[in-house]
Amino acid sequence: MLTTRSVTGAPNWLDVGTSDLAGATAFYRALFGWDFRPAGPGGDGYGMFRLADRTVAGGMQTTPEMGPPSWTVYFRTPEADATAKAAENAGGGVPVPPTDITDQGRMALLTDQAGAVFALWQPGLNQGLETVGTPGSLCWTELHTPDVARAAAFYAAVFGWQTSAVRFPGGVYTSVRPAGTEEDASFGGFVPLNGGPAGRDDRPYWLPYFAVTDADAAVAAAQERGGTVRTPVTDVTGVGRTAGLADPYGARFAVIEGVPQRQG
Repeated sequence: MLTTRSVTGAPNWLDVGTSDLAGATAFYRALFGWDFRPAGPGGDGYGMFRLADRTVAGGMQTTPEMGPPSWTVYFRTPEADATAKAAENAGGGVPVPPTDITDQGRMALLTDQAGAVFALWQPGLNQGLETVGTPGSLCWTELHTPDVARAAAFYAAVFGWQTSAVRFPGGVYTSVRPAGTEEDASFGGFVPLNGGPAGRDDRPYWLPYFAVTDADAAVAAAQERGGTVRTPVTDVTGVGRTAGLADPYGARFAVIEGVPQRQG
């Protein structure tokens, strides 16, 4: 599971690049209750989405030259330069090389062997997300890729990730976790492209999931505010109810209403 005590290779940040930051702010405020706070001088328009006074994501205005609006998942590394080099050696790319973000940390934007975009965060003063796994925050990540086996080999070479086969009615899900951890440390999964809750696409991508208390209500709220339902609410045995969405500007994400855990 995701925690804010992230270890090497675990998700520790995410942000949305959007063509309309004001509009996206209004959308996510209505959907999740987020507030947006600009980073201030030197932030180049970047800012933080906050929930209950804790940072749950970042956001920034982008231009068409920077690509379509999208969510980007960042993974923790103690050495961004070495990890970027490992990605290159494994067949990936480095569209944005490791760069210091003032004294907050060091980031890089990468692509995997199939072209899926992801990022690195080497913490400085900013250790990463301040809350995960609670309603309105990141709770899972998922790679949609044309070749699960090749993806597993790539990320094992870059981060040392381990995989597990999780059987569900109708198929097998490949979960992933940081090196040297048990299965309960899984933070995401690999699925065949077009095999998950974000609809049909030609290009591989990382998909963030946000926890909600009512998936049907979240879908209705997203639609009311201009969002798109890419896949309707679906029951996943033992997991909960999920739906694939896109905000009004095209950034893809998913929501999940988890199954209550048995106490004891």
